[in-house]
Amino acid sequence: MTATKVTDGQVVSMQYTLRVDGKVVDSSEGGDPLEYLHGAANIIPGLEREMEGMAVGESKTVVVSAADGYGEVNEEAFIEAPVSEFPEDMPLKPGVEMELTGPEGEPMYARIESVEGDVVTLNMNHPLAGAELHFDVKVVGMRDATEEEMDHGHAHGGHEH
Repeated sequence: MTATKVTDGQVVSMQYTLRVDGKVVDSSEGGDPLEYLHGAANIIPGLEREMEGMAVGESKTVVVSAADGYGEVNEEAFIEAPVSEFPEDMPLKPGVEMELTGPEGEPMYARIESVEGDVVTLNMNHPLAGAELHFDVKVVGMRDATEEEMDHGHAHGGHEH
């Protein structure tokens, strides 16, 4: 029997709009709803906790603190690198975003914090670190996760079998 409330092991489809400081920074509007496996830490902890117990068709506004969202700004996540390590055609100015390869080949996000002389300071924090997150969410669908989804720890979406 399919649950009628959001609970662990449910694949939840939700529409959402995320605002930070009153500005929309992300939204599913005009696109497909976000599908996630509840209870598997697929979405930030503060939002997952607030989704618990919601029903299909239900909407709410959720405020998530930085600690329950993308974390506080980590002062140790700033890295200095010589200009010579960057591609010549890359604009080296504050705010430029890039993806780096981490020590184990994993993709890592970074953006340029400052450029002084021939030293570039990179900020490896998530762009929303330190931010209070305001979500408007609406549950638009729910189903039991498949065994494979439970094993993998995330929803596979309707296009995969």
